[in-house]
Amino acid sequence: MLVTAQAVRYREHGGPEVLELEEVPMPRPGPGQVRVAVRAAGVNPIDRKIRAGFPGATIDGPQGTGIELAGTVDALGPGVTGWRLGDAVFGQVASGALATHAIAEADRLVGKPAELSYAEAAALPVAVGTAVRTLRELGVGPGLTLLIHAVAGGVGLAAAQLARALGARVIGTASERHHEVLRGLGVHPVTYGDGLEERLPGRVDRVLDASGRAVLKLSVELTGDPAKVITIADMAGAGEFGVRFSSGRGASAEDDVRALRDPLTAAGGDRDGAEGRQAAARGAADPGRAARGDRAGAEDPKVVVRVPVAEVFPLERAAEAHRRSEDGHFLGKLIINAEDAFPR
Repeated sequence: MLVTAQAVRYREHGGPEVLELEEVPMPRPGPGQVRVAVRAAGVNPIDRKIRAGFPGATIDGPQGTGIELAGTVDALGPGVTGWRLGDAVFGQVASGALATHAIAEADRLVGKPAELSYAEAAALPVAVGTAVRTLRELGVGPGLTLLIHAVAGGVGLAAAQLARALGARVIGTASERHHEVLRGLGVHPVTYGDGLEERLPGRVDRVLDASGRAVLKLSVELTGDPAKVITIADMAGAGEFGVRFSSGRGASAEDDVRALRDPLTAAGGDRDGAEGRQAAARGAADPGRAARGDRAGAEDPKVVVRVPVAEVFPLERAAEAHRRSEDGHFLGKLIINAEDAFPR
């Protein structure tokens, strides 16, 4: 019986160098919680912002990092029903996903579909949840043209696939080396930089910045033409056109779970009408494969979104993964492989 776990922690705010892999007491789940033997965990911009001292972030003793994971249920807390030991799960946690074992609220986890690897599943919770909230906020649906900035990132790819499945036309700004994959997803890619307005293929109805988190709506004029008014959902705090505003509403745990189980309907789509469009929501990790819409069981989510795994780092190289996250310009998500750190 294991009595210790491995976890990436830090004791002061700063750069990636403050992260250390430590041996810690094996965490115990409390009421309504489960312990997850972590197979893979995602790296997100918010992780490094909190680590660096994002406004409001405080340190009270050693802090874990990472908020999304995939793995197997390893222990059940008091009162937990619906999960069994060994169940494959994925979802969000409050913090501490970069570890061999992590504590999660039982009702924030979803059963992992067999067709997703643990790394693929760990890439989804934050990206899908953010994309769903934004598309619902913007009212994305058939006949609308959506421009997604930073479309090659995790949130951008999830939003693009969902928007296509909802019947929208999608244009996305991205580095040219990612354009071929984006075309395979049905996205019209355009490059960043000056002159973007001239490169857009026709009228744009909605714009979202997919580099951070969804919050507010703001109407602006893109080209100076009063007839061409668009909506920006800026998820990073600064849009392509220099518009800046602050964060707004968050999401409930129930919203996040609903987004993972059935992202199309959670985003405001009509499941019956969307079924015929699911071929447009092809997996970015395998652009030639149409996303499945069947449900194997009550806990098996509909796989309509796949986010490619850009790079995989072992747990002991978490600091390097954070540095890579700061560099940006990769396709998909960075993933930590925690399984190799399990005691043998």
